This record gives sequence, C-alpha cells and structure tokens, in this order.
Amino acid sequence: MSVSGIITLLTDFGLSDVYVGVMKGVLSQINPHLTVIDLTHEIPPQNLMAARFCLMNAYPYFPQGTVHMAVVDPGVGTERKAIALQLPNGYVVGPDNGLFGGLIKQYGVITAVELTNHQYWRNSQPSTTFHGRDIFSPVAAYLASGVQITDLGTVINSDTLMSLSMPNLEITETSIKGSIQYIDRFGNLITNIPGDMVADKSWNVSFPECTPSPTISSHRTYGEVQPGHLLTLIGSHGWIEIAANGDSAKSRLQIDWGATVIINY
Repeated sequence: MSVSGIITLLTDFGLSDVYVGVMKGVLSQINPHLTVIDLTHEIPPQNLMAARFCLMNAYPYFPQGTVHMAVVDPGVGTERKAIALQLPNGYVVGPDNGLFGGLIKQYGVITAVELTNHQYWRNSQPSTTFHGRDIFSPVAAYLASGVQITDLGTVINSDTLMSLSMPNLEITETSIKGSIQYIDRFGNLITNIPGDMVADKSWNVSFPECTPSPTISSHRTYGEVQPGHLLTLIGSHGWIEIAANGDSAKSRLQIDWGATVIINY
C-alpha cells in the first residue's frame, strides 16, 4: 500500500501547552512536505474510550495510506508496547493500550509491529514521559514518507494487542441492551448500538440506572422536538444517540460514560 503523505494527530494534550506544536516540529524536521491534520487535541485526559471512539469514526474519511498518530498514553514509560499497525486503508501509530481496538474490530490488522528500531526514533534514549515527541512522531513521519512498516521494529501477533473492555450487546426480539461509549461537547450521549439495528423500527430508550427511568422516544433529527426536550436518534456517526434539543442530555439525565441503556422496539 502506498502512503498518502498525510498524518492525522489525536491527543489529550489540549492546546494551552507546547506539546502538540513540538510534535509537529519533529514531523517537519523529518519531512517538511507532509500534510498534518489535527483530528482533536481535546480528548478528556487519559480517556482511552473517547480516543477509541474518535479515531474509529475519523478513519473512513481519509485517503488510503494515511498515517493516524494517536497519543493518549497514561502508561507512557511503562512496559506497554509502542506500536504501528497496517490496516486495510492506512496505518496507526501509538501506544498499545486499547485505543486502537475499535479500528481493529471493524477492519482487522494486516501487519502489527512493535517499534523497537531506534534508527527511526528521535534518539535512542527517549523521554519516559513524552513518547509522542521521541518515538511516535518520528516513526509516523518516516512511515508517511515511505519507510516500510516492517523496518520500524519487530513484527508481532495482532492477537496480543490490548483491547478495552466494553460490554457485549444483549439482544432480544424486543430490545437491545448496550452502554454509553462517548459523550461529545454538546452533551450528546452516544451508545455502542449501531443505528442499522433499528433503522426500520420505531424505538424508545430507557436507562435502568436512573430513578425514575425516563422513556425517550425516537426521532429523525433534533428539531423534531421542542427546545430542551430529550430525544433519541441515529447520529451522523451511525450510532444511536440520546440528545436534548439545544441542551445537554448528559446534564439533564446525569448520565456518564459506561451507563447502561436499553433500546425498546
């Protein structure tokens, strides 16, 4: 697979410090002609589930051969692996801590490499707290410039890669039990239930952990309910979402990451 010369960046670094800019400087030192696109740097600190979701939903919208670098790395400096993966339509570079699990589940892995070749690091003694600068950025730049993924280190079995624990869907003839996998800045609650499972049905949502548990009806778009009212719909990302028109469903319902949700037909 040829590379596109495009690198995307996803971190929990925010933009008030220099960390993102420093990583871009390292990328430019290796190849100033790369196209670098910021996916987001506002992942909640150390929130691997948010990183997993955002990367999974951004991946399909980039050209073949794009290199996606993700640095949400609470285990930096420990024995967790630094990895690069070749997927069917591109590459990912980052820590082996489960944040790539959504992509792996959807698309599978062609080649998995532990980044052990110091030749492609910034130096052979990287900082124990900033692998984004010293390992992931240079590796991503070399990979996006045409270096073969197998030159970057040791090929490993993709079955050994870390994954994040997420409850399996419980499906009956009249309901689906899932959970909240992401909450966006608008307070929309995004479930792990694919929208195509209810595309030809009328449904409502309930939260068994809420007392009392509200029942929220399904709609096509936010504007179909009055301002401030709750609704559920299939979001642009393809997952079932619970929202409030002009308000935060998270605040209204006091629901957080991982909460149980039941879709009733």
